Amino acid sequence: MPDPSLRELLRDPALALRLVSGSDEAVDRPLRWVHSTDLADPTPFLADDLALLTTGGQFDGQTSPAEYVDRLAARGIAGLGFGTGVRHPEVPVALVAACASVGLPLFEVPYATPFIAVARAHAEAVAAQAFARRSWALDTQRALAAAALRPHGLVAIIAELGRRLDAWVAMFDAAGALTLEHPPGGISPAARAELDGHVSDVLARGAEAGRSVVLDGHAVQLFTLGRSRGLRGAIAIAAPGLDSEARAVVTSVIAMAGLALEQTEELEDARRRLHTQLLVSLLADDDALARRVLGTLPASPVIVAVAPDAAPGALEEWWERRRAERGSRAFLASSPEGVVVCLPDADAALLDEAAERFGIRIGTSEGVDYTAFSHAHGQALSALRRGEPGVTRFAEASASGILAALRTDDAGLVAQSRLAPLRAADPDLEHTLRVWLEHDARLDPAASALGIHRHTLRSRVAQASRLLALDLSAFPARAELWALLQASPTA
Repeated sequence: MPDPSLRELLRDPALALRLVSGSDEAVDRPLRWVHSTDLADPTPFLADDLALLTTGGQFDGQTSPAEYVDRLAARGIAGLGFGTGVRHPEVPVALVAACASVGLPLFEVPYATPFIAVARAHAEAVAAQAFARRSWALDTQRALAAAALRPHGLVAIIAELGRRLDAWVAMFDAAGALTLEHPPGGISPAARAELDGHVSDVLARGAEAGRSVVLDGHAVQLFTLGRSRGLRGAIAIAAPGLDSEARAVVTSVIAMAGLALEQTEELEDARRRLHTQLLVSLLADDDALARRVLGTLPASPVIVAVAPDAAPGALEEWWERRRAERGSRAFLASSPEGVVVCLPDADAALLDEAAERFGIRIGTSEGVDYTAFSHAHGQALSALRRGEPGVTRFAEASASGILAALRTDDAGLVAQSRLAPLRAADPDLEHTLRVWLEHDARLDPAASALGIHRHTLRSRVAQASRLLALDLSAFPARAELWALLQASPTA
């Protein structure tokens, strides 16, 4: 809350101050303090947002009112009080004109009002305001504690905080989805859309936040819940700023929300452990136990997907939201390979949404019955080994042929080692062999394609056979050579 303004001093009948000049905006500017001096240039000793009181002694031949006022305005003084009846019977006309020209509020302090009375009145107003804010904070803390004890405590806490701050307050889950708000629709749709993206970005990066952002003209304070490596959500407050008391209240709400979410997380951890055990049963191609425990499973045929880079909590919350929106049912479980997702074949497009939303890799199987669950799990892992971003489907990976499956890091290292003698002896030999095999190991067409004599080609093939210790006259050796060439990192 800002400090009391000059207007509040002017309204005090005991001071009998009179505004000589000054706009409403200038008079409503908060005052940090009130000080008095007759120095010709007091600015080195003054602070911003201060009301200065003077009797005008500096104008007795030392400096002009215009010069004096210019210095005060440049220093950021919020108002000038002139004491009449001491040196001057009334406020000097030149001083009135100088203050009006720079927009500095000027008020008269009558002879009967001591300067110390003005300073004391402002100090008392500051103290009263501080006491009122502390009382507000204490009362608000009590109300929030009572709200926490109600059923659906988080809902009550967010609503109570919104009422006490007289601001829109919202809570987002770990997936960046809005879960609670008070009052509903408290900010514009454009600001909401921008805030959704901002919150999602902060949570996805795992960045703790306690910052202010401006979204479509709305100033929003954003606070994250949890630690950077385990953010559980965020609280947004549509307010231009929060004083120390309001921040203390918000801090307590963050602590309460964090505790509530931690308790929820403990329940979620227990559920995840249960799902992990049920996954073991499904990988044995037996869905009976899972059906007895869960009551139901996604309808067959199902796709099995593995997401090695996914954060289980965020992915589960996102999927739960999709279930509520679309009625899509899925089974999720953590495993050493990553989060395993089992979902109906008809909902496969949700995997693309999840990969894009979280920036993760997902390998998926073909549609199967639960009796082939382990086979589908193996297909998903095989698709993942392609190492491509986003969703890699086993059907697409297998369509490229068996040799494409050899393009792994391990196979590349083996190929590089086996082909090393060939490359060391003659860098052109590898290309020669590739063209030879592409022409079905026939000398004449291969030699023609290489632009060399068929006897030269025969000699090179014989040289490669010795270097590789392979009988390239036999099909198995030629097949092995072709596989090496396909798996080679330089192929």
